[in-house]
Amino acid sequence: AKDYELRQYETAKWVSTVIRGETQKEAMRQGFWKLFHYIQGKNEKEMKIDMTVPVTCLVKSGCTDFKISFFVPFEHQDCPPQPTDSNVFIEERKAAPLFVRSFGGFATPEKYAEEADILARTLRNRGQPFHEDFFYTAGYDSPFKLFNRHNEVWYFKK
Repeated sequence: AKDYELRQYETAKWVSTVIRGETQKEAMRQGFWKLFHYIQGKNEKEMKIDMTVPVTCLVKSGCTDFKISFFVPFEHQDCPPQPTDSNVFIEERKAAPLFVRSFGGFATPEKYAEEADILARTLRNRGQPFHEDFFYTAGYDSPFKLFNRHNEVWYFKK
């Protein structure tokens, strides 16, 4: 469809942290730095790992816990170094079909919520079943990139 796409994501490992009881913006900031320290060597192998995209944030309806994640680079998928921070963990996300809506600009939590609402309305109008109680935000750009920015919201297909 012109306003969203259906993608099939394969099983993959992500490094994640959960930030509780903060605003989404503050959770993203805290979570990003915890994960950034992991890729800078705060792991059992003291290994530096390349930064990857997207950076995702799991947003659940009515919940102030946010799970922030970095994709583990392909060369480390089989055996990612274990985090040394007890609040950082490796998770395996199972293969799944996702409905994706892309948009540009600097994404705020409000903009992500607005885009997720648009996607949810579109999917309902087209009779596409999806898990409505949560969505992921996905950011692809450094904060220093000013133009042609790429952001997404994801809903899991039922």
